[in-house]
Amino acid sequence: METLLRFASAPAVSTISNVRLNDKTKIKKNGVLLRAKLEDDHDPLLQAAINAASLRFQETHRPEPLFVDPYAGCLVPPNARMDLKKHSHHYCLASKFIDDKLLRTVNHIDGLKQVVLLTDGMDTRPYRLNWPTSTIIFDISPERIFQKTAEKLEGVGAKIPRSCLFLHVPLESSNIQQALRIKGFNGNRPSIWAIQGLPVMTLASFEEILFIVSSLAMNGSLFLGELPAWLTETEIGSKSTTEKWMDKLFMSNGFGVSMINYKEAASSLGKELAPGYYRNILFVAEQMRFSDDQMETWRKEFQRVEEEGDEEGFEEL
Repeated sequence: METLLRFASAPAVSTISNVRLNDKTKIKKNGVLLRAKLEDDHDPLLQAAINAASLRFQETHRPEPLFVDPYAGCLVPPNARMDLKKHSHHYCLASKFIDDKLLRTVNHIDGLKQVVLLTDGMDTRPYRLNWPTSTIIFDISPERIFQKTAEKLEGVGAKIPRSCLFLHVPLESSNIQQALRIKGFNGNRPSIWAIQGLPVMTLASFEEILFIVSSLAMNGSLFLGELPAWLTETEIGSKSTTEKWMDKLFMSNGFGVSMINYKEAASSLGKELAPGYYRNILFVAEQMRFSDDQMETWRKEFQRVEEEGDEEGFEEL
């Protein structure tokens, strides 16, 4: 968790004294307005989140959009440039794929439905998707971006579906597993995890993410989303294919994984992708191990039947 924390909490510092101002710059009394704007402009995580929201905003206004994000508009600058090209962006296709997989999965879970979103802080899925009753959504993202987003969404009247619960866990938390458990996550219940936009700076940081999901996700739970393709280039001297690298990485954490071809996914939706190289990998993985909670439950039950001499209990175990 130290690797994730180090980057997520890195300050985006920009002072008035070291920035050249132009004639259009507006300075409010004591410089608060200007400082806030400059800090936003020099915050790489915030800018990446805004860029993603801009792509969703543009997709929403295409003649036949893959999806509609009614809240993306409040997250992008008022003068955002509209670039309504004929083909869909890879990011938007991935967003549609993740949306559909999330909803199909939770609609087949009985009782409490647990969704964990690892995001850039501007993910509007909790508000824009039609979640079924009894869905609890956990968002793991940078605190400063999530709070900015929450204020803007509240300002436009965004609401979580009735009978659902939405909880935020700061990426900066010293112990994300513990934070999730405190907020009610149950490793003895099915869950689905999705990653899109969460800042992943090193292979070590993604391995920490995999470890967290593997520890908490019940056997059979899904983990899907996008991860940076450059992660596959971090093993110096490795001659394995991307597919083999993915298999090795995920299997070492208890997951069986499949890579999703963007073009094939687009074709299944009757869409064409925009030209150009996209440096992400779309994947779906299934938890093959038992979660820590499941193992603890099994341990306690084993201890009980052993103490009671319950032969039928032993056979069931």
